[in-house]
Amino acid sequence: MNFAVNEKSTREVYDWMTRLITPRPIAWVSTLSVDGIANLAPFSFFCGVGANPPTLAFCPANRRDGTPKDSLLNVQRTGQFVINIVTESVAESMNRTAAELPPGEDEFEFADVAKAVSTLVRPPRVASAVASMECELHSAIAIGSGPGGANLVLGRIVWIHVQDDCVDHNGSAITERLDTIGRMAGDQYSRTADRFVIARPKT
Repeated sequence: MNFAVNEKSTREVYDWMTRLITPRPIAWVSTLSVDGIANLAPFSFFCGVGANPPTLAFCPANRRDGTPKDSLLNVQRTGQFVINIVTESVAESMNRTAAELPPGEDEFEFADVAKAVSTLVRPPRVASAVASMECELHSAIAIGSGPGGANLVLGRIVWIHVQDDCVDHNGSAITERLDTIGRMAGDQYSRTADRFVIARPKT
């Protein structure tokens, strides 16, 4: 099978992308409005960009009515956000924060998620997350427009929090203990406990 994507609807293209691009790491993004109201929402179009400078990206698509989501508006207006890492232990709470609430409602409170104070940025982080990355906005780029229109948010990582029991004596993260999960298509998620090793080729 093969097809031109311009012959498909946005919904159909999204469905194909979420089935083919798997597993996707989940950015559980916490932000603050200019009025100081916290927002928390998950995004699985998320990746690292580079370590020099330390930069990551997540992509909040517009709502079905074409308006931008609160996460994007908050980041654009305040220039700060926190990426909280998602594990199976917080998956249910993360999923609850995917609900579209009216502007001005606090998803932390709606989903009964405890807040922790961040170090360098104003938005709170998720207290139960195994790791969180405080970020300052580098740029926000509108890739598309209208319903489902894509937006690319680039953030500079300025502070990292990791639970002590997930760090070894050399100060490195123990990936087995981080126990992150990935987003698949539809309502499906993947675990990262089943791993295999391939040595990189020597040059």
